[in-house]
Amino acid sequence: MARIQAIRGMNDILPDQSPVWQYVERTLGDVLSAYGYREIRMPIVEKTELFSRSIGEVTDIVEKEMYTFEDRNGDSLTLRPEGTAGCVRAAEQHGLLFNQQQRLWYTGPMFRHERPQKGRYRQFHQIGVEAFGMEGPDIDAELLLMTARIWRALGLADQVRLEINSLGTAEDRQRYREALTAYLEGHRERLDDDSQRRLATNPLRILDSKVAETQRILEDAPVLADYIGEESREHFRVLCERLDAAGLAYSVNSGLVRGLDYYGKTVFEWVTDALGAQGTVCAGGRYDGLVEQLGGRSTPAIGFAMGMERLILLLETEGLIPEWVNANADIYVMGMDDSLSGQAFGLAERLRDALPAHRVVSHCGGGGFKSRMKKADASGAQLAVILGADEAAAGEVSVKNLANTEQQRIAQSELVAACQAHLGDKANEQGE
Repeated sequence: MARIQAIRGMNDILPDQSPVWQYVERTLGDVLSAYGYREIRMPIVEKTELFSRSIGEVTDIVEKEMYTFEDRNGDSLTLRPEGTAGCVRAAEQHGLLFNQQQRLWYTGPMFRHERPQKGRYRQFHQIGVEAFGMEGPDIDAELLLMTARIWRALGLADQVRLEINSLGTAEDRQRYREALTAYLEGHRERLDDDSQRRLATNPLRILDSKVAETQRILEDAPVLADYIGEESREHFRVLCERLDAAGLAYSVNSGLVRGLDYYGKTVFEWVTDALGAQGTVCAGGRYDGLVEQLGGRSTPAIGFAMGMERLILLLETEGLIPEWVNANADIYVMGMDDSLSGQAFGLAERLRDALPAHRVVSHCGGGGFKSRMKKADASGAQLAVILGADEAAAGEVSVKNLANTEQQRIAQSELVAACQAHLGDKANEQGE
């Protein structure tokens, strides 16, 4: 019988990989919490209408990439392709938005049926941040400063750069859309098939075209910046002023549009040159009209998402995963034979009580002393705590440094202090 394999583009995260995920999730969670953001958890399945109304009917995501199916009641359901729409739906449904300010974050899997490639999968994971009820540019600046702090916490500050733009209001974009459509109609026969189709439905999508001939046509097309009104210009001016005052470097990219219909005014991307074509590691922007578009009252909002797979790939590519992250244990506790295992378990529990920040692994599964020591080495632990018959009779225990094989015999009452002195303050080491 053939073995069942995982679905292409939907990957298992194995035990030797999950510590890196936990490290990144914990680091991001700590920074977000420090800024007053609270976690929200939403279902991975939503009504299809939520995404067609928010993302846009004429988008690659809705047209080609969503995992959509009918349930037994005949309702059309979709595995979420992104997190913002679900977060808006949840916050509105539970009365968190009207006349309130909310700073929320979430993490979890998203689903898009696209060609799998390095750093991009059909089931991928994001950490998303959404802020509601604040319409001025200050919250825009806060999100960008917060992401900059995340890069510093992960050691990535020199590997990423910030690009920003303003898309203006819906009215600004409508004026631009009319001008762009008029221009592109004059070159319709030279446009690729997708762009010709979008010309009547969503011409701004043509700006994202990767077709060389279409990009050549766009070189002389109207520029969005020329159609942005004074309100949007002032919003963007103050945002840049805030970033300048904070010393956060950025570049204005007038071609930055973003791929979802709900964005307006501020949009941004954090990009890197270390991952080739898949260079965006965090992206987002302002979406002041989305809450009303989904049935709520008008609510200003802004957010971003970062892909976990791509972020971890960047950390691995740059060699920025701390060594301690991948260790299974800090201390490996064993009896020299099975007759001493019960007492060794007691010592391990004492260490766990006294040193909760450290990972203490007890030897299980029998075997000779050499086999036990091999398992201690394989665990990645810095210390082996070894209980032999002589030590047990004397109320003592041996502590061995597995890095340099130094070993000392001490009273069991001194074990916690000895381990603590060798391992140091792990909380400081890990920046916790």
